[in-house]
Amino acid sequence: MRVILERSNLLKSLNHVHRVVERRNTIPILSNVLLSAEGATLEMKATDLDLEVTEATPAKVERGGATTVPAHLLYDIVRKLADGAEVMLKTDEDGNAMTVTSGRSSFRLQCLPQSDFPELSAGSFSHIFRLDSVALKGLIEKTQFAISTEETRYYLNGIYLHTHDADGKLKLRSVATDGHRLARAEIDAPAGSEGMPGIIIPRKTVSELQKLVDDPDVAVTTELSDTKIRFTIGSVILTSKLIDGTFPDYQRVIPTGNDKRLVIDRQSFAAAVDRVSTISSERGRAVKLSIGEGQVTLAVNNPDSGSATEELAADYSSDPIEIGFNAKYLLDVAAQLTGTEARFMLADAGSPTLIHDMTDETTLYVLMPMRV
Repeated sequence: MRVILERSNLLKSLNHVHRVVERRNTIPILSNVLLSAEGATLEMKATDLDLEVTEATPAKVERGGATTVPAHLLYDIVRKLADGAEVMLKTDEDGNAMTVTSGRSSFRLQCLPQSDFPELSAGSFSHIFRLDSVALKGLIEKTQFAISTEETRYYLNGIYLHTHDADGKLKLRSVATDGHRLARAEIDAPAGSEGMPGIIIPRKTVSELQKLVDDPDVAVTTELSDTKIRFTIGSVILTSKLIDGTFPDYQRVIPTGNDKRLVIDRQSFAAAVDRVSTISSERGRAVKLSIGEGQVTLAVNNPDSGSATEELAADYSSDPIEIGFNAKYLLDVAAQLTGTEARFMLADAGSPTLIHDMTDETTLYVLMPMRV
């Protein structure tokens, strides 16, 4: 194999694929990226056996071929080369090593045979639909912060993507919850998603996808089966296994009878929560909201370091209520809201609270209270 290509093209593609590769691997081949040169492109592929990313980049292929080299090492080398440089990748006759040459720099990397590289067989996909990258980005970003990190409840370690009939209109919904909070976002269901199975996209896949959908003009082709999902985003193809589990009936958690309505300035509220939580203990992080006519008082009491309070003006005219929340969870939700105001729908100190974005009816957040 002998290939010449622009450093910027090589770096961009390597940046997309090398992130999939785990730093520590018991199987040596999984530390490598597969390079395949053919025609006028160099294709790169990396996998961790659950997730696979492939990208093709333009290249001058003087001699075709394929090999695998350490992914993070190659990425670090290319990253440190001069901007605008040309890079030549050339394998030895026996295929045991590859030379990376650019200007006066030359590196020799050990290769492993391409035949050892695992293939994440995709199988056949039952549903195919296209989404604007902006719409997909919204479904991910508005919910991914609520994904559980508790490995024992593995079925919560991802985003639940499914279709839902809302008043006769089919919606594509994303939901994530860790048992303490829940985030839900939806868009009009795209053509082709009708009858799709409800699927759970793993946290690592969600994280990679979030980094790939940054171009607003790109349409994303989504293909899925009961066990796998594949996203085609421009020249990048991301294939992932799905979480094999049943997502809980999240509708049961969303309260319907909350009648105490609190409207508050989003930025002022987030800043106040951030200030008073400075004094909270790392373990508890509880902030108490004392809500009365026209105002909210935020209070944090930490026996070890002291206390803090702050008052905020608010639109509230129901019975007074005191309720506690995890400060981090309040800040996470506030960061997702886009409007100038947030609307809280409360019931009592022990029941879940609904939080709405005043300018976006397609999103919904549920927070479980804390005892304070």
